[in-house]
Amino acid sequence: MLKIDNLHASIGDKPILKGLSLELNPGEIHAIMGPNGAGKSTLSYVLGGRDGYDVTEGSASFDGDDILDMDPHERAAAGLFLGFQYPVEIPGVSNLQFLRESLNSQRRARGEDELSGGQFIKLAKEKAALLKMDMDMLKRAVNVGFSGGEKKRNEMVQMGILDPKLAILDETDSGLDIDALRIVGSGINAIMRQPDKAVLLITHYQRLLDEVKPDFVHVLAGGRIVKSGGPELALQLENEGYEAIAA
Repeated sequence: MLKIDNLHASIGDKPILKGLSLELNPGEIHAIMGPNGAGKSTLSYVLGGRDGYDVTEGSASFDGDDILDMDPHERAAAGLFLGFQYPVEIPGVSNLQFLRESLNSQRRARGEDELSGGQFIKLAKEKAALLKMDMDMLKRAVNVGFSGGEKKRNEMVQMGILDPKLAILDETDSGLDIDALRIVGSGINAIMRQPDKAVLLITHYQRLLDEVKPDFVHVLAGGRIVKSGGPELALQLENEGYEAIAA
């Protein structure tokens, strides 16, 4: 589904990714862990198409198509979802308005019929219930006045409504308390633990992996993958730290 080969990327003149290779197949959840400054967020931004990140070498394909040649909205319509470490606030735009337009714009790009208002509200209620979010929250402006945990749950509701093939989640556990972590973890499993979907989960901590239970764990250090393994690798990192393993 996602194949990254020898990817190099820079911000301005500063190289960040230095030959990163990784492959995700449908039905798999991969976790990426690593020290600060290793390139984890840069990887997510490059795959999502954020401005300011220049790919200087290598390739990245999604379902066989070169995503690096796509605009961000084309990547989204193809089925890629990027979850941010710090979800932004959008004053004056309600969640429901934002999500309905986002979903229908993607459906139009894929040649599918738009959802009616009633169809969309039914879908939104279903996905909000998975994340234990009150529908009143979806009537509010996007993330405005939300706590850190509410922003992350709201983002998972967005993911559920947009129904991507591939979710790239950048430190989704950041700012979550124990209860919110469990809710978000169960939401990721319910929405994305499917035979035709995949997840690239970027995190610093074992606690989210206890909920999501990835198939593979990778250590990113110095701009490349330096070690890969199963869930036991995350436990090793928890006990020994990055320096011992990434050396």
